[in-house]
Amino acid sequence: MAEKTIFQRIIDKEIPAKIAYEDDRCLAFHDVSPQAPTHLLIIPKQAIVSVATMADDDADLIAHMWLVIRDLANELKLDRGYRVVVNCGRDGGQSVDHLHFHLLGGRPMKWPPG
Repeated sequence: MAEKTIFQRIIDKEIPAKIAYEDDRCLAFHDVSPQAPTHLLIIPKQAIVSVATMADDDADLIAHMWLVIRDLANELKLDRGYRVVVNCGRDGGQSVDHLHFHLLGGRPMKWPPG
């Protein structure tokens, strides 16, 4: 059996996190190394490694997560704008093998991002 990711350990409440939102399908928490004044991670509670490994059956969960992101941005008053980032694979910058969306805001974003 593969070792649990840090995100699975946060879902299982083995590691504390500053949780911004939780329901039966996903969890949102503040990044411990923020790259913007507002930096949350939104993760599914279901084990999905990355965008590349999502199944067609995951579509409802992913749509739900996008609505959670929208609602969090509204709650956090990111009305001037925000960025949602999802990294896929090592070359894409993914450091944890558990699908996650970064919600970044509170400052102007630059382009290109990296």
